[in-house]
Amino acid sequence: MKISKDISRVFNILVVVFTPVLLLPLPLVVGTQESKCAYIVFIMAIYWITEALPIAVTSLLPIILTPLVGLGSAKEVSSHYLSDTSMLFLGGLIIAVAIEHWNIHKRLALAVLMLVGTETRWLMLGLMLPTWLLSMWISNTATTAMMIPITNAILVQLKEANVPDEDIATEVYDNDALKLEDIEVNGVIKENGQPTSTDIEKADKTLNYKADPGDKMNQHESKEHLEICKMMSICIAHAANCGGLGSLTGTGPNVVFKGQSDIIFEKYGGESPVTFSSWFAFGLPISAIMLLVSWLWLQLYFLGKGCLQFCSGNAESRSRIKSLLRKEYASLGPIDFAQAAVIGHFVLLALLWITIDIGDGGGWHNIFPPKTVSNSTPAILLSCSLFIFPSRIRKFSEKGPIPPLLTWKIVEKKLPWGVVILLGGGFALAFVSQEYGLSKWLGTQLAVLKPLDPWIVNMILCIIVAAATEVTSNVAMCTLLMPILAELSLQLEVNPLYFMFPAAIATSFAFMLPVATPPNAVVFAYGYLKVIDMVKVGFLMNILGIVVLVIGTETWGEAVFGFHNQPDIFKHGLNNTDIVNNTCICNGSLLL
Repeated sequence: MKISKDISRVFNILVVVFTPVLLLPLPLVVGTQESKCAYIVFIMAIYWITEALPIAVTSLLPIILTPLVGLGSAKEVSSHYLSDTSMLFLGGLIIAVAIEHWNIHKRLALAVLMLVGTETRWLMLGLMLPTWLLSMWISNTATTAMMIPITNAILVQLKEANVPDEDIATEVYDNDALKLEDIEVNGVIKENGQPTSTDIEKADKTLNYKADPGDKMNQHESKEHLEICKMMSICIAHAANCGGLGSLTGTGPNVVFKGQSDIIFEKYGGESPVTFSSWFAFGLPISAIMLLVSWLWLQLYFLGKGCLQFCSGNAESRSRIKSLLRKEYASLGPIDFAQAAVIGHFVLLALLWITIDIGDGGGWHNIFPPKTVSNSTPAILLSCSLFIFPSRIRKFSEKGPIPPLLTWKIVEKKLPWGVVILLGGGFALAFVSQEYGLSKWLGTQLAVLKPLDPWIVNMILCIIVAAATEVTSNVAMCTLLMPILAELSLQLEVNPLYFMFPAAIATSFAFMLPVATPPNAVVFAYGYLKVIDMVKVGFLMNILGIVVLVIGTETWGEAVFGFHNQPDIFKHGLNNTDIVNNTCICNGSLLL
């Protein structure tokens, strides 16, 4: 393990040092603004893909590289790191921290599990539904880390109901792949393959088990049980990945896309039609369909392996699971004042987000002067309220201050600040790419796709994005692609959202590899899965996801956004503002 870590450190140093050196011909030999901008983009793309530097640290590089190559000032670039979209995301994250802090997510998960029943297929759906719902609003990493111990507790009851008690040991099923290196997810190190998140630390250690490998009496049962462990683990990761598609703040790429769509529309004097309500109209059906597809596909895949029959007709296993769920839910106690207050904040925020703009000029934003309020306004308002609203009702004899629902120390500890920096770096990089012509140059080169039908181009892009995001950060991938796809849309004379929206969603279709998304890494780290297990199940999910996405884009997506019709503001903008840029491009001044 030590040798592996040493090699990794040396590799990272070599990448950090030699990447800028090897790319120097771009700014020094070619010397155009576009090539200098490409120099910055290539360095950041390589650092993001290899993770030679932490992803958030790489996101700060535009502040350094832009003045170094002579494109602009650090002050100008820095001003793009915090935007309205960043504030929207920050407000949503603070609400999510409050939900986690008061254990509301666990209460919801257990309530759904008690509702759906204990037959295997319904039990799997019961695990997937709360994971999916929670991932729309809070970190999918935290949701997965919270659901895995609950899943493991259920698996213990299934095992104990099907094998004698003396055959149960007290250690996690061993995954050889986890012996080689630690796993890091969003800055949290998974030591020796075991998650170290707060939720998992709190899990009862006796719930981690494996059957004795030397015991030949129960090999058949152990094999069946291992398969059901794999199925339940994969279903959690799939549900978390699908859930992020359901709302505008569900996952990082959604927010990146929102910010980039605002930039491109504002550049041409318009306003982006992407709001919470319009996102729900397009993204939520895709998210729900993918959840259903995953549930059905997992049943079909594991049907012949005995998983669905493992506890069928076993009254003892069902009784054990019901008892466990009731016990866990009872341990939470009744909903107290603080939990009710946080739920009230969350529900109010969701309603304000959905109703701020309901189309055709409707929505509460009309109460205020035009363009003075946005989705970030209620997000920050209710986030600030959490630091003021009391966590309990003062008793008559009580003295002293009552603590609020949330304190800054809690937010400081639990909020993923790196994601906020990453979003800001993406906006800064997009500004540089658009301001100095790189996005337009790349969009023009991709105009060779114009003879193809737009839906075919869209499908090709989705396939490329879904494949690429398996091995790199989906937020970084989305950040790099959005400005380019916006320009490509203008060149092909379609709505910029036509390529941007599906590509942003496609970055979440990463079901195959542990490194693809944090939920994948968390379930893999728990030890039931090998890489080949995730690849076999995830490959078809990726394909089905692209099919659903393309169909959704051409049907209800077209009805909501008018993807095939380019808004007039872009037609006028192209006629009036592109002459100078196209002159440079047509002269072939940038050769890559």
